[in-house]
Amino acid sequence: MPSNPEFAAATERFRPELLAHCYRMLGSIHDAEDLVQETYLRAWRAFDRFEGRSSVRRWLYTIATRACLTALQTRARRPLPSGLGAPADDHRVTVTPRDPSVPWLQPAPDALFGGDDPAAVVAGRTGVRLALIAALQFLSARQRAVLTLRDVLGFRTAEVAEILDTTDTAVDSALRRARARLAEAGPVEDDLAEPAEHTRRALLDDYVAAFTRADADALVRLLRVDVELEMPPTPTWFTGRRAVVGFLAGRVLRPDRWRMVPTRANGQPAVVVHHRAADGRHEAHGVQVLTLIGARISRITAFNDPGLVPTFGLPSVLALSGGPAGGG
Repeated sequence: MPSNPEFAAATERFRPELLAHCYRMLGSIHDAEDLVQETYLRAWRAFDRFEGRSSVRRWLYTIATRACLTALQTRARRPLPSGLGAPADDHRVTVTPRDPSVPWLQPAPDALFGGDDPAAVVAGRTGVRLALIAALQFLSARQRAVLTLRDVLGFRTAEVAEILDTTDTAVDSALRRARARLAEAGPVEDDLAEPAEHTRRALLDDYVAAFTRADADALVRLLRVDVELEMPPTPTWFTGRRAVVGFLAGRVLRPDRWRMVPTRANGQPAVVVHHRAADGRHEAHGVQVLTLIGARISRITAFNDPGLVPTFGLPSVLALSGGPAGGG
């Protein structure tokens, strides 16, 4: 896209929140980045015809939303394992093999949603909690658009109708159905009980230490009794501290097997994970996102997808010293 200082000045500050919007719609940070690029290309091509009858922000949201709706015509919803079947409460069950055929939901790095602008950070990170993104996958594409535009972004009904080229009545009807469907999916505002930042940071540090030392007893103290663990692309998921710790202790935790780098994803504490390979280096494994209630972990969502690691700014391979050994 050729340089256009006037276009950049008018539009660039909205890029992080548009990325968050496309991510809510698509459930994939990779797809969202592609759609934002497409949005800006379309906007750049049409900028000389933009007459200012709406704000630049609303104009960009119109382009982005319609691009997402078009993309969703040929894409399946992106679930988590908890959206496909019942959990196991016994760690001794046979774990279903990984299913790469499912287009699984992806986490999103907080770093992509705002940069150094505090206002942009707030706008970008609003409404990207994993529970909400997963629940949105149960809505039709149009319901997703209406609900996020109205309830997350705060556009007025008339503005949403203009963005979607429909009527106020149609928007209100779709919003009622979307809210009802979302209520059926269960509570999504699980961030209300999160502890203060210093407690979150200490809990994350303790979790990394327990996991990398393979200290199951220490892990027990960090988890709620009703903790849940899911691990896309593995459909099997677990509920209850006994099952979760039993599975991790028996099949996952090994001293010096894992390296974890604390980060944030979906407005939640997270870690980027590498595992030790046969040659002693550590290779990309995935990203774990933690959901907290009070000062305990209520859910571990372990996205075991090496392709996510570079999205979080880390290389695919770490050297023996822990430094980069190759890009992703």
